[in-house]
Amino acid sequence: MDNQHVIEVQQVQKRFGDELAVADVSFNVQAGEIFGLLGPNGAGKTTLLKMMTTLLRQDSGTIRLNGYDTLTQARAVRQQFGLTGQTATIDQDLSARENLIIFGRLNGLTRNAAKARADELLRDFSLEHSAQRPLSTFSGGMRRRLDLAVSLISRPKILFLDEPTTGLDPRTRSEMWTAIRQLVRQGSTVVLTTQYLEEADQLADRIALLDHGRLKALGPVAALKQQVGGLKLQLALAQTQATQPAQRIMTQLTTQPVQVSDRTVSVQLAADDATRVTAQILERLQQAQIEIDRFALEPPSLDDVFLTMTVGKN
Repeated sequence: MDNQHVIEVQQVQKRFGDELAVADVSFNVQAGEIFGLLGPNGAGKTTLLKMMTTLLRQDSGTIRLNGYDTLTQARAVRQQFGLTGQTATIDQDLSARENLIIFGRLNGLTRNAAKARADELLRDFSLEHSAQRPLSTFSGGMRRRLDLAVSLISRPKILFLDEPTTGLDPRTRSEMWTAIRQLVRQGSTVVLTTQYLEEADQLADRIALLDHGRLKALGPVAALKQQVGGLKLQLALAQTQATQPAQRIMTQLTTQPVQVSDRTVSVQLAADDATRVTAQILERLQQAQIEIDRFALEPPSLDDVFLTMTVGKN
């Protein structure tokens, strides 16, 4: 194993009947990075994650965690990682401290060691003042932080986070981001799946973008944005009913698909032609008496990468 690669995925394939869920996917995850696994619903993210965590066997190809093969050394592989899924694994009838102690014991710690580790994690995740409270009084964010703490009982070097902030409010999501960054500073490697592209943009060092089971893009976020290139024109219209006429005008003057969201219409423009095309669009909108609250020309976002490189119709 390359000393810098804690996860190696090589030519992995998985079928369910006639459906090819994962098609010849290869990538490596480097030590100490946050690696984002993105794609539309049905892209193969969950299937790939299950194979990486030994919950599912691939039909062909190899997956190694810290040099251990998921097919032939599954028990050793499971000792290398922690997993936090979309739903909490904690016992609602117990306190936070009791949950952590029980999971510590299940992971082979002595009673005293489990208590010490529980207290350490409660401090790390700012839960020490709520340690004895019943979980029925916990907010969603507190439960998610506790679930993340549980996955760290055995101090795994690799942590799989499957949509860890789903359903959380923006403030609690930000708190989770801080906790994830802290884990990496302490030496963990994180594999993150998320439906929030802003989250991947904020956290991930590199991203693998899947669509229909195939790897569409792989690399640092900034590099993927450069692949899309150009500038994004965004127009916020004064009236909702003006979106369709504005979309028609922009479609006539550009070659890229025009996106519509509420009163906002946007389109990707080539960098060397953006100023001219923008002027033409604004002139045509003025002629059509379509009022604009604001407009902006911006570099491409991760959303643009996602929309450009995936079909998204599963």
